[in-house]
Amino acid sequence: MPIVPMKVLLDHALEHRYAVGAYNVNNMEQIQAIMQAATETQSPVIVQASRGALKYSNLVYLKHLMLAASEENPDIPMCFHLDHGNNLESCKTAIALGFSSVMIDGSLKEDGKTPTTYEENVAVTKSVVEYAHRFGVSVEGELGTLGGIEDGVGSGQIQLTDPDQAVQFIKETGVDALAVAIGTSHGAFKFKVAPKLAMDIVDEIHRRVPTVPLVMHGSSSIPAELVAIVNKYGGDMPNAMGVPMESIQAASKNGVAKVNIDSDGRIAITGAIRKVFVETPQKFDPRDYLKPARDALYALVKQKMIDLGTAGHASEIPVKTLEEMKAYYA
Repeated sequence: MPIVPMKVLLDHALEHRYAVGAYNVNNMEQIQAIMQAATETQSPVIVQASRGALKYSNLVYLKHLMLAASEENPDIPMCFHLDHGNNLESCKTAIALGFSSVMIDGSLKEDGKTPTTYEENVAVTKSVVEYAHRFGVSVEGELGTLGGIEDGVGSGQIQLTDPDQAVQFIKETGVDALAVAIGTSHGAFKFKVAPKLAMDIVDEIHRRVPTVPLVMHGSSSIPAELVAIVNKYGGDMPNAMGVPMESIQAASKNGVAKVNIDSDGRIAITGAIRKVFVETPQKFDPRDYLKPARDALYALVKQKMIDLGTAGHASEIPVKTLEEMKAYYA
């Protein structure tokens, strides 16, 4: 199956009331683990890279890893997505690399830390939509801000999305999906106590704009068993806590069609590598610790795909290329 725009995946998920996981990647082992899980569960998948990941991989390397994943898994509908683009130029770069979807985070200024005004957000988001749609590329916008900082992105402040503004924002910008702030947070140390998310915001926006998929950022669950492995083998992650899967599942039944997952994968990989270093300190071949790391991420992502309801839907996704989406947007 060709690489597909995100809108195709999310429209199907929205209609059938499940969520597609969007998994951040930086290297080959991560992509392999995600695609193994997607193939075994027959799940559509969003593989996403942040600006930091593109810089780390020197752009073109990550592009070809993603193309290899598509070639090796021809039956899996895949979207290549830019996570937290900070201006039109970063989105243009991703589109030129062959990404089928981009996120413009107009909720923050280009420094990725300072909140913008509503008007500034509309202006930059609209400019990206107008550009991306010419290439058939889907666009995710964001309204409101999350707590925490991850990969250099985040104001550290929570500003919940206003449903009235959300409806207007969608109308003014033409975004294909909207990331909403409902109390989630970036990073592994999201909360001191179990979070109470503002699910009423999701419900209200979905009621008023039922055809636009919503997105949850900062939604890693930070599984206690994975944190325990990190700490057992020399890590220092006290009181790490995330978003309960039950909360994410409830949101996926009422408008949330995309769920971003990054920290969980980092923790799974780190725990596996630490275990090898402590138990077999004589080993120095990177394959001896990268393979267990890949296996740990695969197991995590496979379970996420089952929990999110993504499993089994791969064959149901309609085949639409970027060329076909160009005609749709035109």
